[in-house]
This record gives sequence, C-alpha cells and structure tokens, in this order.
Amino acid sequence: MTHVVVTGASSGIGEALVREYVGAGAHVTMVARRQSLLDALKGELGAAVSVVIADLGDPTQSTAWIAGAIADAGPIDVLINNAGMQIIARAHDVDNTRMRNMLEVDLMAPLAIIGVVLPQMVARNSGAIVNVSSLAGLAPTPGMTHYSAAKAGLAAASECLRGELRRTGVTVVTVYPGPVDTAMARAAYKVVPPTAAVRMLPEGNPAQLARRVRKAVERRSARVIYPRAYALARHTPALTRIMLDVLTPLPPPGRQPDGKT
Repeated sequence: MTHVVVTGASSGIGEALVREYVGAGAHVTMVARRQSLLDALKGELGAAVSVVIADLGDPTQSTAWIAGAIADAGPIDVLINNAGMQIIARAHDVDNTRMRNMLEVDLMAPLAIIGVVLPQMVARNSGAIVNVSSLAGLAPTPGMTHYSAAKAGLAAASECLRGELRRTGVTVVTVYPGPVDTAMARAAYKVVPPTAAVRMLPEGNPAQLARRVRKAVERRSARVIYPRAYALARHTPALTRIMLDVLTPLPPPGRQPDGKT
C-alpha cells in the first residue's frame, strides 16, 4: 500500500489531499497541530490514516515524527509539504517573531523534512515530493511580503530539486494554488475584503485541487497551477507585476491575525 504523508492535514487543502489519497487506496499519515480535527478525520476514515501531532513552527518538532511514521506505515512513498501559515499585513506591522515563525512553517520545515526523507527515496530510486507553494510565489502580492518570500523560496527550491533529481526515480511536483475556498482564504478576506475585481477572479475548490495533485504525481508532472487561468502569471510576469501593484488593496494598518493550516 502506498504511504502518503500530508502536513497541514487538519483542514482545507490538506484535508482534501487526505481524502483524495485515502479514496485512491493509500495509507495517509496526517501531520498537523490541531489534534481535535485530526482525531475527527481519523474517526471518519479509520485505519486508512495515522495521526501525528506536531507544530512545524518548532524546529525541534519539524522532523522528529518521521521515524515513527515510517515504523508505523512503512517507507514514505509520497511526501506532501502542505502546512502553511499566512500573514496578511503591511510589512512594517510584522514583528520578527511572527516573521520567523512563518518562515519556519512555510519554508524551513519543508526543507528539513525533505532532507530526512529524500535520501531514502533516492536509495530506493522511487518516490514523490509535492511542495505546496502559492500563486504568491509566482506573483508576490503587496500586503503579503513575508508570505510571498516564503512561498517563492519554497517554489524555487522545489523547481531546483526537480532538475537535480531528473535522472532518478524520484519526482518533484510544485503546486501553485491561487484563490481556493478554504478557511485560510476566508480569514484573509476578513482582513482585506475582496473588491469587485477580486470577486471576478476564478476561485477553486480543495477537492478538485487535490485530485489534480494526485494525477500530477502519477504523471510525474512538473507543476500544478490552479485554477488554470492563473498560469498566465508564470508566463507574463511583467504584466502580472503591474496589475498587482496597481490593483491589490492593502491591509489596514496594525497587526492582523495569522492564518494557519
């Protein structure tokens, strides 16, 4: 049975990925902070899932769970680095503690987990690593300075790693979600209410994104940009930059609540 690990598995895109892979017959190790949500999923999905409680913002916890997950369900065949923390605020309203915590969750933890799991995949000459970046990694967005930096860093590392592993049996898929209907996205809209222009933009749903991710792994695709309309951001970066700078509404002054998965 395929062993899939999903970080940030308790809600949103992570939960959808868990359901997608369980539906495809895999065993899924769910990694997240919120035990009550993971336990509820476990109660619904049963023996097809395992629960790991870990705060990936804490460097002492980011990789400590891996050996236990392997002992429980076997070698990791598919690693999905999905856990994320989002800060929507003006850059000068974000203190260094918040910034560093977000970088740990969004960038440092995925790289650390890859550092432990990848050697085993290379030794087996098989496996897949999925890194969930963001459209903000392709099109850095005003009001999301630190989040854009973290997601762009993860995307760059992911794209680089795919090239590094091109002659091995290990594949790397980089995922760039645009607007997707999740609790994190709804929290963001509370900070910066969507303008009429934003409401007109395509919005995806987590289940459809999860299905596309699984298919991309099976096909050894390089990346998933979802909804597909946002692929233009990758191919027309100069135009995207102008539009974002002119049209993006800024968060109100002062510290804003963080979004986490």
